[in-house]
Amino acid sequence: MKGHIRVALALALAGLSGIAPAQIALAKAGPVVGQLAPDFTLTLLDGSKVTLAQLRGQVVVLNFWATWCGPCRAELPTLDAYYAAQHQHGLKIFAIATEGSLPTYRLKALFQAMAIPSARGIKGNYGTLGGVPTNFVIDRAGKLRYAQSGAFDLDALNGLLVPLLREPAPVAAAY
Repeated sequence: MKGHIRVALALALAGLSGIAPAQIALAKAGPVVGQLAPDFTLTLLDGSKVTLAQLRGQVVVLNFWATWCGPCRAELPTLDAYYAAQHQHGLKIFAIATEGSLPTYRLKALFQAMAIPSARGIKGNYGTLGGVPTNFVIDRAGKLRYAQSGAFDLDALNGLLVPLLREPAPVAAAY
């Protein structure tokens, strides 16, 4: 079964429809596009940690999503398929479930179907920008190139990420 179909099926099996929206916390004075991205530490589902410094030289997408969010459920399979096709070119995408989403144990089938690493938390000056999905894109030099709420489609991903993936990794990344 194709990856994006597997993810869509896992979303449906997890029972993600009909969940009432929870209050979303807005980011306070978040990262600024065009400046160096603030440091972060992700806690992945297996408990391991990933920092911005460890991702030096790669293009990074932080995707904040919620189980009750229709556009998030549509975007997640697209992001997953894109990651599967582009990770060998230096792309890292992390899916970060926001508060109000289902507990991690209820999403086990979804997380197992996804190629994108899933995080259960982030420490750093990141969060939703008025709603979910919210995406942050950090280039190979550590500069924030995109920060916006709203779902990506394939054309938007290609338009934003392909040029960044073509850029060479800096000799001494600025993270």
